[in-house]
Amino acid sequence: MTDPVRWGVLGASKFALQQMAPAIHAARGAEFAAIATSSADKAKPFQDFCPALQVYESYDALLSDPTIDAVYIPLPNHLHVEWTKRAAEAGKHVLCEKPIAMAADDIDELIALRDRTGLLLTEAYMIVHHPQWQRARQMVADGAIGKLLHVDAVFSYDNSADTANIRNHPETGGGALPDIGVYTIGSTRYVTGQEPKVVSANITWENEVDVISRVAAQFQGFSYTCVVSMRMFPRQEITFHGDGGVLKVTAPFNPNVYSQAELHLHQPELSERVERFPGVNHYVLQVENFCNTVRTGAEYPWSLEDAKGTQAVIDRAFASARP
Repeated sequence: MTDPVRWGVLGASKFALQQMAPAIHAARGAEFAAIATSSADKAKPFQDFCPALQVYESYDALLSDPTIDAVYIPLPNHLHVEWTKRAAEAGKHVLCEKPIAMAADDIDELIALRDRTGLLLTEAYMIVHHPQWQRARQMVADGAIGKLLHVDAVFSYDNSADTANIRNHPETGGGALPDIGVYTIGSTRYVTGQEPKVVSANITWENEVDVISRVAAQFQGFSYTCVVSMRMFPRQEITFHGDGGVLKVTAPFNPNVYSQAELHLHQPELSERVERFPGVNHYVLQVENFCNTVRTGAEYPWSLEDAKGTQAVIDRAFASARP
């Protein structure tokens, strides 16, 4: 029997508490073993569902624990590259929250570090582990909508009242594109396997972060538009429009929270086929796939190169929109 991958978490973030730590705890082949936080109050909710959890008062202390195999990093965006590097240099496999870097070129040193150490270093891009997205990619590739001509996507929420939120501050890597543009852009790249030739953006700024970003791009054979916002009523949807049908992905990024994950395939003569994926937890699947790669060497479905490709599009969007 293969030993479980023992996980540590750097920081007691709200997202780690609500989603990723429970997913690590629930995943097959994983053991939630340690958390690093200087606050006993913040550690307690984690200990409530995992009483044997080891609590370290510093990130370095956790990284020094030789029994920890892998770490999950949910720190503010501007710290991702630094702590991914420090964890890898300590011999740990790393699952780091998105975006793993604030600029595409910064990912090159992580790729070199991964290749040198042989460790699994990757971005926590959970949607590619969900069967909804795997099926969407297959359907588009198989010609279910004919020739793909256009993709449109939207992802929005409103955190305007939460002025202390790290997403509202430039010094912590805030903004709508870094936070959720990775999904509207990366999912299109994942489904089509293509990179855009032209990228442009129109951006509404507040406090030097993008709060509404409208991105347009031209891929080989199809056009693309998306809107991501931290100032609009919550909505998420992505549509792949071909000359022989339309594929709509509902709850594409937060299934079981926003709504149920479904695929709606509209074809000629007003026919519609709906495929549903109730109760699937893509965070658990992400951890299980990560552990399987660590233990068996199986291919992992989202590489640092994949993350770099999405970040490169975001970089180009920002460059086109700034004065």
